[in-house]
Amino acid sequence: MKTTVLLGITGGIAAYKTPALVRLLVKSDLHVNVIATKSALNFVAPQALATVSTGSIYTDMWANLLKPSIEHIELADSADVAVIAPATANIIAKFAVGIADDLLSTTLVALRCRVLVCPSMNVNMWRNSVVQRNIESLRQAGHHVLTPESGFLACGWTGEGRMPEPEIIATAVVKLLNPPDLKGLRILVTAGPTEEPFDAVRFITNRSSGKMGLAIAQRAQARGADVILVAGPLRVSPPGDLPIVPVRTALEMRHAVMDRFPETDVVIKAAAVADFRPETVSSGKVKKEGMDPIVRLVRNPDILEELGRTKKPKQILVGFAAETDNASANAHKKLVAKNLDLLVLNDVSQVGAGFDSDTNIVRFLYPNDADEQLEIMSKDAVADQILNRVLAIRSARFSNE
Repeated sequence: MKTTVLLGITGGIAAYKTPALVRLLVKSDLHVNVIATKSALNFVAPQALATVSTGSIYTDMWANLLKPSIEHIELADSADVAVIAPATANIIAKFAVGIADDLLSTTLVALRCRVLVCPSMNVNMWRNSVVQRNIESLRQAGHHVLTPESGFLACGWTGEGRMPEPEIIATAVVKLLNPPDLKGLRILVTAGPTEEPFDAVRFITNRSSGKMGLAIAQRAQARGADVILVAGPLRVSPPGDLPIVPVRTALEMRHAVMDRFPETDVVIKAAAVADFRPETVSSGKVKKEGMDPIVRLVRNPDILEELGRTKKPKQILVGFAAETDNASANAHKKLVAKNLDLLVLNDVSQVGAGFDSDTNIVRFLYPNDADEQLEIMSKDAVADQILNRVLAIRSARFSNE
């Protein structure tokens, strides 16, 4: 049975962002029920929410007069975590003192799960002493409050009051749902393609979007790890709270990874690093009239192989292999040659796997010749499976000491 998130949407302008939030929660393999107040429906259509949600959209406590009105209890009991986004000054006040005069506020009073409150309002409203007192009351009651962001507000003012972006809220929800089983570990993840230029405007690259590496970094962070993401040019936007070292070329990625490797417990190399780069690079744009149709390439350093040669006994190294032919044999050679603790084989010829897909189909290969074939699943779910194997490898290694 999937974990259930109850999302309460109230009447703030930021409500228009909530379909994106629902989509991110569903992408994290969460079941989402939505309660939208009547005021919220001025900013977001229930049809938009229903399109992206896996659960039901509730707007009225008395929608079905022929049915006993106990939906607020059912919704409260089924929730593993509740989120109020946007949380207006009005719902914050109701929640802080226990007022129950509509479906959302009544459900909040009946909750027994963890609650994440995401305030959104004018800067002067946010700074109001009564609002701050209510916020403090919620925190003292054990609820979690995301501090609103600063910036230009819909009302024309500039300051605190903006609801955090959906990516930040979704990450916070996942953190609440997951035990910090990776706490204390420093994990370095690489993601995305590299770009190897041969003049000021042209370069060699590949189809990697960075989705898999980004999913690993986000899930590791949500589970308590100290994460560093070394990323080539991503085609997806990372959340603002994820530490990123941006690079472009394979040489830049090697430098960033090797500099940080000695202080790292785990490295997960999900980036699709170019094997070759142009031998010469022009500082300007080469005109086609003067361009040599033959571009001479030189081999890039093999970062994963170098990590395998230099890793310490307690460090864990995970590599990826994107294959199309003789996938298992080629992946096993890579596992051995690069001294990996785990290799994630990705047969990119399969439907639902590979570059720029939201799902993946992977196989885990181990040095003892064991292997595991996983079913098709979201990249977030694959990321958790990889991190689970990392914990198992660490546990086995330390138990043998």
